[in-house]
Formats: sequence, structure tokens, C-alpha cells
Amino acid sequence: MQSSFWSAGHKPTLFSAFLYFDLSFMVWVMLGPMAVQIAADLQLTHAQKGMMVATPILSGALLRIVMGVLVDHLKPKMAGLIGQVIVLVALAFAWFSGVHTYHQVLLLGVFLGVAGASFAVALPLASRWYPPEHQGTALGIAGAGNSGTVLAALLAPGLALAYGWNNVFGMALIPLFCALLVYMMFAKDSPECPPAKSLHQYMNVLKDKDAWWFMLFYSVTFGGFVGMASSLTLYFNDQYGLPPVTAGYFTAACVLAGSLIRPVGGNVADRIGGIRTLMAMYALAALFLFIFSFGMSQAYVALAVAVAVMFALGMGNGAVFQLVPQRFRKEIGVMTGMVGMAGGVGGFYLASSLGYSRQITGSYQTGLIIFAALAVLAMVGLISVKKRWRTTWGSTTATTARV
Repeated sequence: MQSSFWSAGHKPTLFSAFLYFDLSFMVWVMLGPMAVQIAADLQLTHAQKGMMVATPILSGALLRIVMGVLVDHLKPKMAGLIGQVIVLVALAFAWFSGVHTYHQVLLLGVFLGVAGASFAVALPLASRWYPPEHQGTALGIAGAGNSGTVLAALLAPGLALAYGWNNVFGMALIPLFCALLVYMMFAKDSPECPPAKSLHQYMNVLKDKDAWWFMLFYSVTFGGFVGMASSLTLYFNDQYGLPPVTAGYFTAACVLAGSLIRPVGGNVADRIGGIRTLMAMYALAALFLFIFSFGMSQAYVALAVAVAVMFALGMGNGAVFQLVPQRFRKEIGVMTGMVGMAGGVGGFYLASSLGYSRQITGSYQTGLIIFAALAVLAMVGLISVKKRWRTTWGSTTATTARV
């Protein structure tokens, strides 16, 4: 199966989609790893810290709809070019002008959301080159670009300490520009790009209840992943007194687990079915989130539990996007935007609720337990639809892929 995968599709586009997605995610969440230093300089409260790291997530979520529409009207490559240029300009402006207030950092977060919206471009760009039986693997590889959050967690705190956090915005321009050049040279739109639809036709997708189910499922898996990725540096600094750079390394380990396992989740879903894979991952995520909510006595024990949480959520991300293209192949552009938006909304909720939970109750526990309950809710929802899915669009007469 693996050899047939590598002989299918278009490898330069797959790589370009991954690189674009990877570096876009790096800058999308860069406020999180630097949040300790930014919050100290701007004298932010716990709630403001939570909102600062959550704003790019919400912006990216809402802009995924816009990018999804652009993908189907302008084709993925052009939509990606537009998004990359906007992010480059925003970072250059922040670097030259400086970020001096809470409201300015929130405004920057809105523009960084354009980088988060890259999800709605990179996945259709790769997906349209591959047949149904390879969707999980292809989208797992392209989607592994969320490993860019690892780069942010590893590099941003140290660079901020050495050069000042405002200068990190300027440093980020270098890899982003290189990625833009690679994208321009090697990314190619699939000849199977469907014709553009009207906005009314896009909204019709929301009349299909399966679209809402996928949005719920991804709001938990990806929402949990990106919400944790944006909040863990603050968490480890606040709970265990770790220096910002060390807290960043701890966060990087967690995010690495969730990122690198995503293609494995897609591949496992290709082999045993997305529903079966997703069920197991929700159960594990809920269990480890519940354990994590009680706070471990040692930072390294907390790290181990957080890695387990991110492992389960990362696998779940790959499994969701093994299923989406099977159900909505012709609407993959808008569905990637819709489902991606829901994932971002879930991440915004988790990141902001952790800040408010800490400020109001003095602990992160309430926010974590509620999100664990959402994972259980998603699992119940999946149980309710699995028979219908397997006997309709997931039947052997409708697809060659395992559902």
C-alpha cells in the first residue's frame, strides 16, 4: 500500500503544502511560547494572557472559511500565495513599529490568524492529487505541518530572551519568505480541481448534518491540540515555576508528540477505518485530560501526561481527515474550511477558558475537566452516527477506503 501511495499523486505539491503549512503554523502560535515574556512586559492578567494566546486561534478559525471559499474560486495555489503575503506584511509591520500594548498584541494576533487559515489551503492542495484509498496518508503528511508549533515552542522563547520578543517577529520573516519561494516554484494545482461554486452552494453544505458532526469531532481533536500548544508554556511556567525557555522545551515535547503522530493517525485510519481509530483516541484523550486536570506533583510527570494527551489528539486529527474527503470529496475545499474553523473555535475556547479558570478559581482544573467532557460528548456522537455512515457513504459499494 505504501509503495502505491508514493507512485500516486504529486510529491512536490505534497512537500510544498507541508512546508507552507508547517511555517504558517509556526507563526500562528508564536505568541504562546513568548507569552511569559510578553505578559511580563505588558503587565497582563491571567485572563488577558489566555485571551492573547487564544486570539490568533479564533482569527485563524474564522478566516478558514474565507480561505476555503478562495480555494474553490481561485484554486489552492493562488489562495495560499495571498495568505502568505498578508502574513509577511503583518509581521514586518509589527517588527518595524513595535508592539507596546495589550490591544496591539491582540491586533497582531488577528493577522497571525491568516497563517492559521493555511490549513484550508494546504489540505485541499494535497488532497486533490490523491485517490480515496490514500486520503488519510496524504492529508496526514500535509497536516503534519502542525509540527510548526514545535519550532515556535523550541525557538521563540530563547530568541526572545536573547534579542527581545519584538525582534522575533522580524526573524520569522526569513523562513517564511523561503517557504514562499518553494511554494511558488513547486506547488501545482491538481487538474481535478472542481469548478467554483456560489456562496449559496457553500452554505448548502451546512444543511447536511454530517458537516456539523465533523465540525464537532474536529473541534475536540484539533481544538485540544492547538489550545494546549498555545497554553502549555504559560501552564508550566505558572504551575512549576519553570523559566520561559525551559517551559518552551516542555511545550515543544508535547506538541512534537501531537504533530508527528498525525500522519500515523491518518495511516492507521486508512488501514482499520477512521471511526474505529477516532473512538479509541477520544477515550484516551478524555482519560488523560481528566488526569492532567488534577495537577501533577512534579513537572516531569505533568509533561508525561500532557504528551499522552497530545498523542491521542494528534492521532484523532489524522483520523478525522481520513473521513472528511470520503464524505465530502466534491466539497473538500469548503469542508476543510468549515471543519478547520470548528477546530480553531475549539482551540480558542480551551486556551481562553484556561486563562479565565486560573484567574477565577486559582486553578486550571475546571477548564481541563470541561474539555475532557467534550471529548466524551464527541465519542457519544460518533457512536450515534457510525452505523449510518458505514451503511451509506462508507459502504463497500460507495468507496474503496475503510470507514
